Amino acid sequence: MLKSEKNSHPLSQANFTQFNDDEGGLNLGQVGAVLRRRLLLIGGTTALVATAAVLKAETDPPVYQGTFDILTKPVTGEDKVIANIPQTINGQDVAAPESSKEVQTTIAVLRSPRVLNPIVDKLQAQYPGLTYDALVYYLVITSSKPNILNIQYTSSDQKFVSDVLKLLSDAYLQYSLQERRADVEQAIQFVDLQKQPLEKSLKYWQDQLRNLRLDNNLIEPAQKAQELSTQLASLRQQRVENRVQLEQMVASYEELQRELAQAPGERAGNSLLSDNARYQKILDQIQAADIAAKQQSAVFTDENPAMETLRQKKDSLLPLLAQEEARVQKDYQSRIQQLSARDRSLDEKINNVYSEIRKLATISRNYDNIQRELQIANAALTQFTTKQQSLQIEKAQKQQPWVLLDPTLTKVNEPLAISDSAKRNLALGGLLGLLLGVGTALVVDKLSNIFYSSQELKDATRLPLLGIVPLRKELEAVKDNFSKGVQNTDGASFFEVFRSLYTNILLLGSDTPIRSLVISSALQGDGKSTIATQLAQAAAAMGQRVLLVDANLRAPSLHNRVGLMNIQGLTDVISQDLDWHNVIEPSPLEDNMFVMPAGPIPPDSVRLLASQKMHNLMEELQVSFDLVIYDTPPLLGFADAYLLAANTDGLVLVAGLGKLKRTALQQALEQIQISGTPLLGLVANKSKDAVPVSYQYYQQYYRQSLSAERVSVDIASTNGKSAGMASTISKNPKR
Repeated sequence: MLKSEKNSHPLSQANFTQFNDDEGGLNLGQVGAVLRRRLLLIGGTTALVATAAVLKAETDPPVYQGTFDILTKPVTGEDKVIANIPQTINGQDVAAPESSKEVQTTIAVLRSPRVLNPIVDKLQAQYPGLTYDALVYYLVITSSKPNILNIQYTSSDQKFVSDVLKLLSDAYLQYSLQERRADVEQAIQFVDLQKQPLEKSLKYWQDQLRNLRLDNNLIEPAQKAQELSTQLASLRQQRVENRVQLEQMVASYEELQRELAQAPGERAGNSLLSDNARYQKILDQIQAADIAAKQQSAVFTDENPAMETLRQKKDSLLPLLAQEEARVQKDYQSRIQQLSARDRSLDEKINNVYSEIRKLATISRNYDNIQRELQIANAALTQFTTKQQSLQIEKAQKQQPWVLLDPTLTKVNEPLAISDSAKRNLALGGLLGLLLGVGTALVVDKLSNIFYSSQELKDATRLPLLGIVPLRKELEAVKDNFSKGVQNTDGASFFEVFRSLYTNILLLGSDTPIRSLVISSALQGDGKSTIATQLAQAAAAMGQRVLLVDANLRAPSLHNRVGLMNIQGLTDVISQDLDWHNVIEPSPLEDNMFVMPAGPIPPDSVRLLASQKMHNLMEELQVSFDLVIYDTPPLLGFADAYLLAANTDGLVLVAGLGKLKRTALQQALEQIQISGTPLLGLVANKSKDAVPVSYQYYQQYYRQSLSAERVSVDIASTNGKSAGMASTISKNPKR
């Protein structure tokens, strides 16, 4: 089974019939190519129109032309005064150049009926029938320099030109003064309207500020906040000191309770009660009675009256001691209560200050908002007031803003006849003829419906461009120069072009090698037989065993191209069961190249090519050779190429530039899609813009000794056109 029946290439299923006949206009490269092709047409058209323009200038009556210049932004004494006053319309950049849009707007106004109709009314008394359209038609206003307008008027009546220029100069100067006054008055009205809401806004915020101060009894929130902050800090310090005293008093009281729980004799050295004189005096008396009792006990018995007296004295002192202890405890309790009450009072005061601070925060925020709005309103009102005063000063100007640069217009100035009308008509006619010639060339080229460049072919089909073959005469010149030892760097190497073409075809079958293919074209004369022959020779030179089959049984020609006889061939192998080994012949062009001629022309070539014998033969040939190339009749009108391509790896379509029509190629592509024929890509033949290969590379390539070498080719760099298909192939080519 043939490989084409097992694996289909991507293009065999692609929808390439969407032929881009119109790419939205020619690009610059295409326009340049069209102009080069139609140079004679362009030159003839240009010369014809220029000659007609010169003849018209010579036969037309004399034309008079007058002109004057106006400075639109002069620096006058009044302008200098106003420039020092801020907020004026003309106060900034008095002599600054106008922008392009401003100039065009000014010119449009000067040509408008508003300015020119009064001039027409004045001239109609002397020149009846004059209209605005007739006046403006010959009026030209330009601006070649910044801030300078050139006014030019042309007519066959010299006096009419002089009258028009005088009225135009007066009207334009008066227009400039009126325009400036109108602008200033409009600005004053605008300022007056804007000041009213600003004054109301300012009064409103002033009232809001006054009410805020009266309602909250404050002058400045910041000052009040400072006072509250100082008061809060003082209260906090007092509370800290009070709590320290309270803690100390509570501790002393608890220590007193522990001491009072002891026996009176153990309290003698008590630090808390030692400061109490009464308590200490009673305690001393009790201790003295105890001492005296102990001393008397050594002399008297317990029943002795002296001992009884001492006991009574001590017993009378103990209630006094208890009473003093109670008084001391009560004193401590009272002081503790006072400190606790003061602590609560300080807490309450601190909370009140916190409340005032929180309230002040809201008041301060409102105060700041009012102050900000007040400042904004005040600043805006100040600015508009200053603007109003400045505009009043500007309105008082009397001098005209524009200045006439041509003093001769103050008196009768005779316009001069245009002496260079013939030269001007020649230039204009030449330019018009050139534009007309270019347009005609583009239209004629578009209507010719022919591909002239490989880029046009690629843009129209969106198919892979496998190779670009230059014109044959350029290739032959390169071959002849090389054989004579003459270096030529301007042409393209004939053989190198087809080596690149074969390499690109190999890259298409990187997964499944391409072993057979059909070479055909849309119509006769596109050079498909030449492409087939040279492609076979290039593949054989790269070490491949190649068979070139002349399958054009209608008009065989390959045997003449390779220098062989067409005695027996493909027709005999199919119809007479001849062994194909006895029919093929080695090509004199290359050692690894073999040729199978077409043989006698059969009465029905389609029947032979569609037979099972032909199918079996193609299978045998594909197994026996590395590459089998079939040269077939054109696609349009014949089914031969479709029958053969169905049993190969695909079809290579040759397009002859400068000859192939777009409609023919579109029809061929549609038939290829309908038939399901696998299409490998296009070859642009007879190209005038093919990329040349240097003579030195050509010489080096063919003179190196035969050796095994790895060939790595990037398809994007090979043909300079087909992007997106880049890979590397490995072969052992014959060098």
